Order: sequence, then structure tokens, then C-alpha cells
Amino acid sequence: MSSRAATRVFQGVEEQIATGQLKDGEKLDEASLAKRFQVSRTPVREALLQLVGSGLATQIPKRGCFVKSPSFREMIEMFEVMSELEGMCARLAARRISDEQLITLERLNKECENAIEADDSDLYYRKNVEFHECIYSACGNGFLAEETRSLRRRLQSFRRLQLRVRGRMSQSLGEHSEIIEAIRSSDADQADRVSRQHVMIQGERFNDLLAHIEQAL
Repeated sequence: MSSRAATRVFQGVEEQIATGQLKDGEKLDEASLAKRFQVSRTPVREALLQLVGSGLATQIPKRGCFVKSPSFREMIEMFEVMSELEGMCARLAARRISDEQLITLERLNKECENAIEADDSDLYYRKNVEFHECIYSACGNGFLAEETRSLRRRLQSFRRLQLRVRGRMSQSLGEHSEIIEAIRSSDADQADRVSRQHVMIQGERFNDLLAHIEQAL
């Protein structure tokens, strides 16, 4: 029960940071959060540890826990690096993926499609994570996979928020299909290119994200 409550608190605070409702440097008070989410302090403490681990908060001895929100410039820079890491994973996966992993990748993309039909962006996000995890595993490079996961965890709140932009889930699904086709064809260059484009926020896509965040404020 505590774990589920901690996840609820974590995701709630995570979204408030991503949408700017909680500002950089703002103190995350245990008692206030416990009252807001109607839980005891134990899951709040667990959630705060998760926030620190994801890079969205910092713990200062004898002072407490404080929001650590990236600036838009920092976010763009992190997405640039994320796109390169995802591209490298897909490039290697195109050369190394097993038949079983390819079947799993196709199944997960179908589950993403089911989430769109259900109009469930949170479910789509979870299945999207599994889709990308399959590619990380298929790349056959444990160090690269772990570095990619680490940065993904720091960006997860912003990636989840982006999926709520109208039409973004369907666009993302189409990009998944391009990634699968490139990997299935063992086309490493194409897998790299379409995976980088899938992640990179630029031009109209970034403007959509900014507009959505502003509407949420």
C-alpha cells in the first residue's frame, strides 16, 4: 500500500514540477504533501527519495528537500543528448536484435496502439517505456543501455506531459513503426536517424510542448 501511495505522490509532484506549479528552489514539505495527497508521511518520504533520484529534487542536510527543476535550455540540451543515446541504441539493435526481441517490439507497439484507442496517455507512456526498453536490451551494450535509462528517468515527466499534446500519441506510434521497420531491415543508419528524430524536441514539436505547459500553468 505504501509503495502505491508513494508512486501516486511521486507522479503528482513530478507533474507539478513539469508544469511549473512547483517552482525551482521551492521546499517540498512532508506535512503539506501528506495533507495534499491524503497519505501518511512514510510514502511522502519514499516519493521524495524518488524525486531526488530522478534529479527533480535535492536534499539539503538539516534544511529539507527542494525542487530542482531544469530550465528550458537545460531541458533542450538533455533532449539533444537523449536523442543521440536513443539513436545509438537503435543502431546497435538493428545489427543485434533477436527474432524473439523483434516479436516483443512489435507486440509492444500494438499495445501502444491499444492505449491510443483507449485515449489513455498514461497507459501509452508506460507501454512506450517498455517499447524503448526492448530496444535498449536488444542493443547488446549494457553500459549504453543504463546511461540511456538514467537520462530517460530525468526526462520522464516532460516526456509524459508531451504525450498529452493533441495528436502526439498517434504521431509517436507512426514513428515507432518506422523504427521497427528499420530494425527489422537491419538498416542501422535509418534506425539511428528515425530514433533520434523520434526523441528530439525542435521546431513545431517543441512549440507544442511549450504551449501545453503554458496552458497547464
